[in-house]
Amino acid sequence: MSLDATQDKIDAREGIVHSAIPAEELARLSDDIISALKTVYDPEIPADIFELGLIYKIDIEDDRMVKIDMTLTAPGCPVAGEMPGWVENAVGAVEGVSGVEVAMTFDPPWTPDRMSEEAQVAIGWY
Repeated sequence: MSLDATQDKIDAREGIVHSAIPAEELARLSDDIISALKTVYDPEIPADIFELGLIYKIDIEDDRMVKIDMTLTAPGCPVAGEMPGWVENAVGAVEGVSGVEVAMTFDPPWTPDRMSEEAQVAIGWY
């Protein structure tokens, strides 16, 4: 299953072609992974990393290994070395996840237009 967060307002369950994971379990895993990501905050911004648009892609493989492509608000972010570990710990705690790999990317670079309305409200931009 793949979630490409570069598209606007996509449901985490869209784009599934084939999976050995039963549909109900895949939907639960997707929802639980997103909920876990919403517990991780950039310490300088009062919004979670999912609503900030820092998560670019989530892949749930058939063996329940979760691979996440993410970015930071800026390459020089003071928590750049710590944030992937926070994501790995949060998602790794989701029931049914066998492991987590977090890859950091800055292509495309993050811009404020990636933020959800919820994040914009949280930081006073809306």
